[in-house]
Amino acid sequence: MKITVVGAGNVGATAAQRIIDKQLANEVVLIDILEGIPQGKGLDMYESNPVSGADTRVVGTNNYDDTAGSNIIVITAGIARKPGMTREQLQDTNAEIVKNVTKSIAAKSPQAILIVVTNPLDVMTYVSYKVSGFEKHRVIGMAGILDTARYRTFIAMELGVSVEDIQALVLGGHGDSMVPLVRYTTIAGVPISEFTNPQTIEKLVKRTRDGGIEIVNYLKTGSAYYAPSAAAVEMVEGIVKDKKRILPCAAYLEGEYGLKDTYIGVPVMLGKKGIEKIIEVPLTPEEKAALHKSAQEVKSNIAKLKL
Repeated sequence: MKITVVGAGNVGATAAQRIIDKQLANEVVLIDILEGIPQGKGLDMYESNPVSGADTRVVGTNNYDDTAGSNIIVITAGIARKPGMTREQLQDTNAEIVKNVTKSIAAKSPQAILIVVTNPLDVMTYVSYKVSGFEKHRVIGMAGILDTARYRTFIAMELGVSVEDIQALVLGGHGDSMVPLVRYTTIAGVPISEFTNPQTIEKLVKRTRDGGIEIVNYLKTGSAYYAPSAAAVEMVEGIVKDKKRILPCAAYLEGEYGLKDTYIGVPVMLGKKGIEKIIEVPLTPEEKAALHKSAQEVKSNIAKLKL
């Protein structure tokens, strides 16, 4: 198993380290355009192996030849948000970066599965899908797992319960229009409505939608990376171990949920082939309308692309 992480910034480097610690690959390649950064970080990670007990070969590089034959490629390259910026404001710059990365990576690893982390997530995953020419099940966006993790965290913080006992699902685009499904949110199998009032639930939903910018506002010069990298690596693990995990990911829809020609967060089954099935959960008219509104925002941004 050979896994490449594109982008040696905070998200990429942390994702690479998590992959190594979990021993999900025989070889991890960390690639970046900045000379010395992936080499230095990669060597540092390799030198931690004798302590952690991992036995993964780590290669830091600026050369796409070193990525050849990768089974999974995690794309994190792009500029990060700053206070006051929306994810959409990153679109033109990051679309060009993701387009060039995808061309280079697809040429060297034509059978790989691509996991896109770059923002604006749903649009960048669409870019990677179109540019790579890969089948839709091999190009997946990481968003729903992160959004759901934030939602579960905020519930745990508010109600004083363990995150382990919280089951939740956040659908839609990775942005202000994301759709946390309150009706499917449970604590140890009991609906969240039995634990708190509608006002508190709405506050938790809003905080989830604002979860990314909350961290950006604290950091000021960067954006989140611990939780995004953990979410991406959960996807990697599901694929590597063929776990058949049911997880919310950005998937290309062709009629599911009444949506076409767009990437949007929905529950999928992840296994060794990538997305092995799109799960259509029953939605109320209000939930479906919210999902369609979210998808329309993604589609309007896709329409602005110059591919």
